[in-house]
Amino acid sequence: MNCPIVKGEIALRMPSAPAGLADMAAGKNLLDTLAAHADDCVGLAGNMIGVRKCIIAFVEQETGKNRLMFNPEIVEKSGSYEAEEGCLSLVDKRKTTRYSSITVKFQDEKFTWSEEEFNGFTAQIIQHEIDHCKGIII
Repeated sequence: MNCPIVKGEIALRMPSAPAGLADMAAGKNLLDTLAAHADDCVGLAGNMIGVRKCIIAFVEQETGKNRLMFNPEIVEKSGSYEAEEGCLSLVDKRKTTRYSSITVKFQDEKFTWSEEEFNGFTAQIIQHEIDHCKGIII
């Protein structure tokens, strides 16, 4: 289901709870909403559609594939740089610090734990969405 995008910063500043098997439908809704916004969006977090669970969806830039992660956590990062980012939930672009290479520990759509390295713009997208899960707004 394509869900409405949450715009209120107060709601977005609330950290998300860990996701569980009962949140599979929310993950599907996140993917559907990302697909519906393909022209102007490359990533979403659960709280952006009103679900305060640690779930992110993003477009993997190298493959163009939409990916879903439950309970993602950055376990390694390198290559700090300054970025300017926009967000469907916010007005205007804002500056932030990102890392060009990250390793993320997460649960996939079968809730199996994995660890994967991401680089470049895909890494930047993931960092933005993990910040949303933590209630951090750029």
